[in-house]
Amino acid sequence: MAVQPVPEGYHTITPYLAVDDASAAIEFYQRAFGAKERVRMSGPGDAIMHAELEIGDSLVMLSDPFPQASTRNPKELGGTSVSLFVYVDNIDELYKQAIDAGASSLMEPDDMFWGDRFGSVQDPFGHSWTIATHIEDVAPEEMEKRQKEWMEQMAGMATS
Repeated sequence: MAVQPVPEGYHTITPYLAVDDASAAIEFYQRAFGAKERVRMSGPGDAIMHAELEIGDSLVMLSDPFPQASTRNPKELGGTSVSLFVYVDNIDELYKQAIDAGASSLMEPDDMFWGDRFGSVQDPFGHSWTIATHIEDVAPEEMEKRQKEWMEQMAGMATS
């Protein structure tokens, strides 16, 4: 059998996180998002040079920071430019679970014009996680109308 260019059990795109204290991050992701540890490779000292977690039907890879790596953890950068987007059956339950596990709220769950119940948290390692449950299929014309109304509402809030 020929070797597959994308190994079985992986997707074309997989996020790879640099985290300060990968062991603690793995424990947090297990509590907050129900992650299952698939792989853990030890590096120098107690560092993790590579780990793989299953969250739902997707993978997230992570490691402790290494000077030769091209990625930097959010604490080192003073922020992040990426949010991990997670669809779940019940955003309210997962949002509460993440907060209880130690995440900080960035946006409480709310019903959005595009048909998702949507919210976000920041994990203790500085990564942003957007969580959603799709609650309604919205036709393109209706979405355009709702988007316009939402933008007008946002503009009104900015001036008050």
